[in-house]
Amino acid sequence: MASVDGLVTSIRRALTEVADPAKAPAMRRYMKSDMPFLGVPKPVRARALEDVFAAHPFTSREEWVAAVLEVWRGAEFREERYAALDLAGRHPRWRGVDLLPVYDELVVTGAWWDFVDEIASRLVGPLLRAFPAEVTPVMRAWARDDDRWRRRVSVICQLGSKSATDLDLLTDAIEANAEDRDFFLRKGIGWALRQHSRVDPDWVRAFVESHPELSGLSKREALKHL
Repeated sequence: MASVDGLVTSIRRALTEVADPAKAPAMRRYMKSDMPFLGVPKPVRARALEDVFAAHPFTSREEWVAAVLEVWRGAEFREERYAALDLAGRHPRWRGVDLLPVYDELVVTGAWWDFVDEIASRLVGPLLRAFPAEVTPVMRAWARDDDRWRRRVSVICQLGSKSATDLDLLTDAIEANAEDRDFFLRKGIGWALRQHSRVDPDWVRAFVESHPELSGLSKREALKHL
């Protein structure tokens, strides 16, 4: 698709033009990233990409999905993958359950918290709220998957759900991972509970009290603002 190729080229050019190579090593160390950085902070990236996205409208949903995957798969720098996620978060009218395999690819191949948290909260979460009957069973399956990043998604995908949180799903995802020693799962459990405490603090207190198997980290994070 010529238009997709043009967008990909424009994204890479725009990021390169605003990059500060002096910042790249520190960004890479902070993220513990095997993939190098260009040195483009998030606010700078957002401004640069807004013009690019506006200049390259899509003629179809298929073109949009193809662009997301081409930017992601062909990325040489971490900011290019951030750009793919920025692009994936646009066009909410085109969201559908058939995007779950796309999100799954991003989770499994991204395999680090900066990518996975964005995918969970900005992509999977809205899809779950829009199509609960179809997405909930997938999240229950991910909660018990061998891949720890799928499991983290299942735990934190409802961060933006507020009073619409599916407490049965949240409970199931947490209980499936409560005794796992993985730091990112323990931290994710605490984060999910802390976020829900803004809506229902009594439920969170009761949940923590009734689940002694939760790690100290999960409990501290859950009760942080209570």
